[in-house]
Amino acid sequence: MRQISKVNQTMVGTLYLVIAASIWGGMYVVSKMVLVFVSPLLLLWLRYIVALVTLVVLVFATQPSWRVRAGDLWLIAGVGITGYAVSVWAQFVGTALSTAQMGAVITSATPAFMVVFARIMRRERMTRRKTLAVAVATIGVLFIVGVSKMGHGNPWGVVALAIAAITWAFMSVLVTGIARESSQLVVTLYAIAVATLAITPLCFAQLHEVPAVLSHPLLVGGVLYLGVVSTALAFFLWTKGLQIVGATWLSLRDVQKGDLHGTGTSLSGLRSGRFSRDEENG
Repeated sequence: MRQISKVNQTMVGTLYLVIAASIWGGMYVVSKMVLVFVSPLLLLWLRYIVALVTLVVLVFATQPSWRVRAGDLWLIAGVGITGYAVSVWAQFVGTALSTAQMGAVITSATPAFMVVFARIMRRERMTRRKTLAVAVATIGVLFIVGVSKMGHGNPWGVVALAIAAITWAFMSVLVTGIARESSQLVVTLYAIAVATLAITPLCFAQLHEVPAVLSHPLLVGGVLYLGVVSTALAFFLWTKGLQIVGATWLSLRDVQKGDLHGTGTSLSGLRSGRFSRDEENG
């Protein structure tokens, strides 16, 4: 019975991760559209303000415990700084300088980096299978980035996207160390609050642009999607899924965050009718 329960739990955790990854697949196209008019840092700040409001409403509606284990506070802070602040900002910068499809391809290396960080931080064994998975994923991404004709973006965009993939992998391993007894809604809320506090001083000079952004219905819709769906909902699902299945298990599965990113980006771009034009314009 315990074995069956564990399998069912793993399936539920995987479902959470698949849904989160599918949401992020469409996020690249929306981000590319909004970033034409809004700077990456200001978009990140707006996205997190919307997400914070959404999560506060959900926490008050569901009434989970606000308490977390004292030893998890530094992990939550690390998730907020490295994952939600640095990684997502680098992702926006990379998407703005490169292309949505390139962003999806490069961040598909995230599971490989997760295996490496799980070994370093959690002392998990590097079996032959894990080593082979890291090597194949890394070589595949390098090959695609090096020889594909997905657009002629700024090389610094590729660097930013690589930083985004590495820091997101680091954050994902940190999440697996947070106690499962803590409410994932509250953990996500705290981590996003940390990220918002970290980036707010950096975007003071850009806050005067907020009224202009809010006056454009298309930009408002994009910010709401990024804040409510791609952040509040997807971050919650990713955190909960990781705490259930674990970082290394996820990294070695066929259903990987990066692969779904690419699929979601392509489908969303084709459906919106903007993907081809964006890619041609770089």
